[in-house]
Amino acid sequence: MPEQRSREQPGERQGGRSEAVDKYRGLAIILMVIANHLADIASVPAGLKHAPDVGLTPIDLIAPFFIFAIGLTYGPSYRGRLSRDGLARAYGHFIRRWLALIGIGAIISAGEVMVGQGAGGMSWGVLQAIGAAGLIALPLLALGPGWRMLAGLALLGAYQLLLDAFWLPLVLGSGHGGLPGCLSWAGMLVLATAVADLLHLGRKRLFPLANLAALAAGIALAFVVPVSKNRVSASYVLVSLGASGVLFMGIKLAVERLGVRPAFLSWWGANPLLLYIGHYLLLAVFVLPGIPWWHAEASLLLAAAQAALLVGVLTLCAWLLARKGLRVSL
Repeated sequence: MPEQRSREQPGERQGGRSEAVDKYRGLAIILMVIANHLADIASVPAGLKHAPDVGLTPIDLIAPFFIFAIGLTYGPSYRGRLSRDGLARAYGHFIRRWLALIGIGAIISAGEVMVGQGAGGMSWGVLQAIGAAGLIALPLLALGPGWRMLAGLALLGAYQLLLDAFWLPLVLGSGHGGLPGCLSWAGMLVLATAVADLLHLGRKRLFPLANLAALAAGIALAFVVPVSKNRVSASYVLVSLGASGVLFMGIKLAVERLGVRPAFLSWWGANPLLLYIGHYLLLAVFVLPGIPWWHAEASLLLAAAQAALLVGVLTLCAWLLARKGLRVSL
């Protein structure tokens, strides 16, 4: 539902929102939009696309960036609703939110299949993966950060064992790991909420250590378990969790200590879902004509210009929403 709020002043919190979190979320959505546009263009270097299986590119980190952004606010939002509305209504709110996200993702996936961009009739997109992860993580929010970290690691361990024993063909045949992969995405979200609570619950000094520990653990585990977004492997989750935390620490430092506050990131971060849905409508301008030189076989220069136009139009939309003080959320 749309909500109207007063305009945010530099560095202040609004409605319990953190400027650094909004800017981090905004950057994650912008990167998602650019990556989705470049994914099917042949001239784009492989390093700017998802790794085909084992391996890691910068693009493989974008979805985890957004999941980490959700983790930064999921715990405080849950506790606020629990205190204000009680357990049943709080659960009802989040269950409806995550189911709605799965439904929106299913509609987008169906549209991709209709225009020949999806993986097939059972295409499983990033919104479905996030929605399912949110549902799995919900009952674990009642645990303290330490126990939640153990629960997140247990989810990752159980998923990796099942992946190696039974699930690998199914996971590789599905987008974002399909239904089985949701267990691993949920593990990442649970860990992200636990790491975030180090900030929210007065243990700020442990926050950088937790992120660096996750990154180091993922790198060490990579010698045993291949890093792969397609497999949503445990090593991939830990590496991307740590990298997401390090990126957020950089943005938080820039905003709160260095005074670097690019406003457009907050505009995007205020309405991430709306802008994400909107970018699919704009992508149709490039995809639907079916002209090879205009999309699939576009030159690198043309692809970059199209991406800049896409981001520019959506930034204008984000600015207009921010100017009116509107936030649209589930």
